[in-house]
Amino acid sequence: MSASSVVVGIDVAKAQVDVAVLGAKLEAQRFDNQAEAHSALAAALKPLDVALVVMEATGGYETELACALQAAGLPVAVINPRQARDFAKSMGRLAKTDAVDARVLAEFAAVLLGREDLARFLRPLADAQQQWLAALVTRRRQLLAMLLAERQRLQITPQGLHPSIEAIIAAIQAQLDDIEGQMVGHVREHFTALDRLLQSASGIGPVASATLIAELPELGRLNRRKIAALVGVAPMAHDSGASRGRRRIQGGRFGVRRVLYMAALTASRRNPVVKAFYERLIAAGKLPKVALVACMRKLLT
Repeated sequence: MSASSVVVGIDVAKAQVDVAVLGAKLEAQRFDNQAEAHSALAAALKPLDVALVVMEATGGYETELACALQAAGLPVAVINPRQARDFAKSMGRLAKTDAVDARVLAEFAAVLLGREDLARFLRPLADAQQQWLAALVTRRRQLLAMLLAERQRLQITPQGLHPSIEAIIAAIQAQLDDIEGQMVGHVREHFTALDRLLQSASGIGPVASATLIAELPELGRLNRRKIAALVGVAPMAHDSGASRGRRRIQGGRFGVRRVLYMAALTASRRNPVVKAFYERLIAAGKLPKVALVACMRKLLT
């Protein structure tokens, strides 16, 4: 970060956002978390020639703000909350308030500016169609969790209550079918070419394709190593001195990784290329799960 660079940290809550600016002054430091205030914040930041804005992923509360700032031409990085927490600890920041959190995020933005891999933190702007698809994918995940909970509850509930639980299961299943139908239809209408390309790989079906399109917009824009690291399927070194530790995968986007795992499981049995690759790894002494993760990378890249 040069002495003249302006960086911004934004702590996002449901009702409001706190803003910290390094390298310039901003009159208002708290804004409502709603569309008009997003526009006002973007207008206030534009004249400052901001080099980077950083905010945490907060379960969706940050999405509209991030899109509004990106649409205004501001570079925005939405980071994993764990990254911000670890950074704050490394800086000795023990106090926690919204204003302090915003300041920490601004300091983190200053650090990111000096990184060669800054581009991987800058997610492409999601348009309205991709945002809607992401909402459908999220709703499907919620329904699956509810369905699993009710099915488990059915196993430990007295027989007399089974009709009640079965009725709920049927209702959830109906909603799940409807959401999946909307996902597939939306992808066919708005992401035809990408969907066709993804499904050309045996093992990736309509739902897996929709999930990848919704939750991995960087697909096709990053090289194979960067996209694998982003998803969390790249083996990470754990070496120290002469000691060479086991390579492990960690972090990344859990929803994407889960879908890829199931796709790789299918592909390792039905896709001739992936099946042969999987069998070569097993013959070389790799554990089945290690071989499957390698297949996940192959499908992804």
